[in-house]
Amino acid sequence: MPEAIDAIDRRILRALQRNGRMSNVELANEVGLSPSPCLRRVRLLEESGVIDQYVAVLNGPRIGLGLTVFVRVWFKTQDAEITQQFAETVRKFPEVVECYLTTGECDAIMRVVTADLHAYWRFQADHLTRIPSVQSVKTDVPMETIKRSYELPLL
Repeated sequence: MPEAIDAIDRRILRALQRNGRMSNVELANEVGLSPSPCLRRVRLLEESGVIDQYVAVLNGPRIGLGLTVFVRVWFKTQDAEITQQFAETVRKFPEVVECYLTTGECDAIMRVVTADLHAYWRFQADHLTRIPSVQSVKTDVPMETIKRSYELPLL
């Protein structure tokens, strides 16, 4: 990581979070640098791992993936082997776009994307509930998306 992320680095990161495809010249203009120093800073942020990757954010419904559900999972036991086996299995499912091991009521929370409720039901029946470490699964279906952002708050 760079020794310190200063105000200019934060402006660069905010701009790239909003639009990762902007040219270096556009970025330099937006953050108040000339192109060469701006590019140097971006490269340092990439090399240090502050910028992890660049991606295209897709519109799920436009490509036939209109349902997002949140799944709470409880394990049969909570030992390291069970947790590892669950993690390795879940990583193979493209429908699972996020998965977190948690403290509290359940053992894991996942965000799953499918075409529709029937496709999710098939995924749950054919895959999730067949993972040997899974004791139970509870699914929450959101009614409306209020906010969806990929930008981290840079203070």
